[in-house]
Amino acid sequence: MKVIADLCVVPLGVGVSVSKYVAACEKVLQEAGLKTQLHAYGTNIEGEWDPVFSAIKRCHEVVHQMGAPRISTTLKFGTRTDRSQTMEEKVESVEKRLK
Repeated sequence: MKVIADLCVVPLGVGVSVSKYVAACEKVLQEAGLKTQLHAYGTNIEGEWDPVFSAIKRCHEVVHQMGAPRISTTLKFGTRTDRSQTMEEKVESVEKRLK
């Protein structure tokens, strides 16, 4: 089953700058072969259910290995069975209505 997810991983107890942890998660997602789009407060992910959720688990493992004692994650995701839809198509649909 295809899923589009919005992931925000926030390591706690590591100071104010978290970009190195975000970069580590981005590498995990890339290594998993997932389609991603980084944005200011997270990452959109597109792919099959099991690889997406396995990669999210791996993000947690990597961030903990980097020394973060706690992680707070926000995850939103959606699936549909009526048709296939990409992240770009979802955005284009809204942009068309704005014109």
